Amino acid sequence: MTRLKELRLHGFKTFADPTRFVFERGVTAVIGPNGSGKSNMADAVRWVLGEQSNRSLRTRRADDVIFAGSEGRRPQGMAEAILTLDNSDGWLPIDFSEVSIGRRAYRSGETEYLINGTRARLREVVDLLAGGRLGANELVVVGQGTVDAALSLRPEERRQLFEEAAGVKNLQVRKNEALGRLARARDNLTRVGDLIGELKPQVRRLALQAQHQQEHDSFGRRAHSLVIEVHRRRELLART
Repeated sequence: MTRLKELRLHGFKTFADPTRFVFERGVTAVIGPNGSGKSNMADAVRWVLGEQSNRSLRTRRADDVIFAGSEGRRPQGMAEAILTLDNSDGWLPIDFSEVSIGRRAYRSGETEYLINGTRARLREVVDLLAGGRLGANELVVVGQGTVDAALSLRPEERRQLFEEAAGVKNLQVRKNEALGRLARARDNLTRVGDLIGELKPQVRRLALQAQHQQEHDSFGRRAHSLVIEVHRRRELLART
């Protein structure tokens, strides 16, 4: 299974300066006083994994993740967070032993995603992470109160939780997407069949016209040959 090796932040929430966190094998505990940014680290992980909910990120607007400034510090125009993952066991479906996933947000509203430093679409990031069950909707980050809330879930909700943890939900999503594509393909085939049915009378009419034209051309060529033959014979008669 993949593991988090490094988290780099710059301009993300309270991390105005470039900040790098290295996570060794085993358990890493992050401690610090209130307001030191511990929760913001977890938010950054969620954010890079594709989280779109302002509530889950503890923000009101999308650009609230960008450092808003402080006494003596000007607001920044961009927030960036990069996760580096150990993929030496091939847990993620990509041919790299180390994978970096990055996300940038600008005050203009633009958002960029990166895979190993190359710009990518959100869908590409989501598909890559889903292959290793590391999507934003997976149980990658367990927030405060999540365990207590899980204990009070109804049976159906608990089943959904277990499916998410086991990766079944992603398979179901892919199945539904495949079924949707199949349904659209069938609709397209139906429309093609209807179109063929509409065009058949025109095709028959055009084929008949083409046949008549061919016959007309054939008659024209024969008439032309006969005219030439008549002229030739007249010339022969005139000579005799």
